[in-house]
This record gives sequence, structure tokens and C-alpha cells, in this order.
Amino acid sequence: MFEKNIFDLTRALMNKIIFATNNKNKVEEVRSILNNRFVVCGLQEAGILVDIEEPYDTLEENARAKSTFIYSLTKESCFSEDTGLEVFSLNGEPGVKSARYAGDECDNKKNIAKLLEQLNNTESREAQFKTVISLILNGQEYQFTGICKGVITKEEKGLNGFGYDSVFIPDGSTLSFAEMTMEEKNIFSHRKKATIQFIDFLTTHYGKN
Repeated sequence: MFEKNIFDLTRALMNKIIFATNNKNKVEEVRSILNNRFVVCGLQEAGILVDIEEPYDTLEENARAKSTFIYSLTKESCFSEDTGLEVFSLNGEPGVKSARYAGDECDNKKNIAKLLEQLNNTESREAQFKTVISLILNGQEYQFTGICKGVITKEEKGLNGFGYDSVFIPDGSTLSFAEMTMEEKNIFSHRKKATIQFIDFLTTHYGKN
């Protein structure tokens, strides 16, 4: 058992990869999904003190902008992700503006309040979370997408999670993401669906030229 633990640790340290985000919640969620297969370092942990702009109109373009920017700085394999909540009756809002829906402060409470206000006069509350991961490996980009469909609640439920988790119930559950443990959330998670594809690709290709 001791030898196996040492082997697993050594393998993980060799498979260190930079996650182009300053969001500690996202880092912890991805780490829980990767389960020590790779050592994931957020930007602050990697000593990269930057805020990366997300100027584009699609999750795919914004994810690419973040990963290519960090690769240009470090020349190390890295990945980024961009996630948006898309509400169908609001024509896909908040979408790429999910983190700043109520303004540039990135205030979760204000974002949720604005979303619930926008839905006040409709019973159509179907929505989806969409995650796009952009990986730069040996200078080439690869993208992976995960989607979780569900509905927006009429009030906040639960104290866990982050972002819009307290107002989103995934299809197949009666609980909001914020009422779930990390393990329960990962059963449905858009981020997990994208990350599983990412893991499969990395397991096959990491370290190869």
C-alpha cells in the first residue's frame, strides 16, 4: 500500500497542469473530479497574478482566450474553462455574462436577484449550464463541452456551491446544486461531463509529442 501511494504521488507530480482561473471554487471542483490523477494549480498557486479578459460572445472563444494567454506566458501545458447559465426564455441569458450579470462586481447574490427578477412573469424556467474546457497541450488547442439541463427555482435553496447553484435544479433531481454535496453534484455536473472528456484525452496524450 505504501509503495502504491508513493507511485500515485510521483505520477501526479509529473502530471502537473495549470488551470487558468483565479476562482478557487472552480479549482476545488475540478480537483474533486480529477481525484489526484493530475496536480492542478490555479493561477495564484502557480504565481501568475493576472486577471484575464473575457471579451467574446461565446464560451468557446472566451475559454480559448484564457488558455492561449496563459500558454503564451508560460509555454507550459494549461487549460481554462468558461461556464455559462443559459435560460431559454431569456434568449440564453445570462450566458457568457453569467459572472457579471448584475454588473462588474461579480456579486453572486446580485446576479441571482437579477435573474429571478427577469423570470418573475414567466413559468418557463428551463435552463442549462454549459461548460467549455480549452486545453493547450504541446502548443495545440483542444476543446471539451459538458451540458447539464434543469430548471431555475423561484427562490434560493441550499448553502453549498457557488454562482447560481442555489437556484438551479438539474433534471433528474429534486435538489438544487447548493443543496448537494460535491459528490452528489458531480453526478449531474456540466463541469464533470466536460472534465471526464478532458481526463480521457489527457490520460492518452499527456507528455506525448
